[in-house]
Amino acid sequence: MAHFAKVVDGVVERVIVAEQDFVDTQEGTWVQTSYNTHGGKHFSFRLEDVEELDADGNTVTVSVEVSYPDGGEGLRKNYASIGATYDSVRDAFIAPKPYASWVLDEDTCWWNAPVAYPTDGKFYQWDEDTGAWVEIRD
Repeated sequence: MAHFAKVVDGVVERVIVAEQDFVDTQEGTWVQTSYNTHGGKHFSFRLEDVEELDADGNTVTVSVEVSYPDGGEGLRKNYASIGATYDSVRDAFIAPKPYASWVLDEDTCWWNAPVAYPTDGKFYQWDEDTGAWVEIRD
């Protein structure tokens, strides 16, 4: 089984999990996509045990799924999503542009703000009117 995106006029209309034989019998253009592909890299997943405190302050061990780049090349840059475009020249799925000022990174096919996201540990949202990151306050 694999993931396939139905592409109509360059736009992803739906994404399904199916066998290649099934997709071959369907009308329209279907392009394979990989759930483990992000920014042109292939990611693998593993469970890791992490110790946390429960509501009573007791230490408990929980399993958390962690993703990590495994060195493999990503299929079509990014996983397809409804509303994304499929660029056949780049052979890449590209999410809708979030803001007019953002630019496409040709290597990852991700949209980037014209100003880097602050790295001070605080949370920010993009303000298109000012062209800057604005701290989110509680």
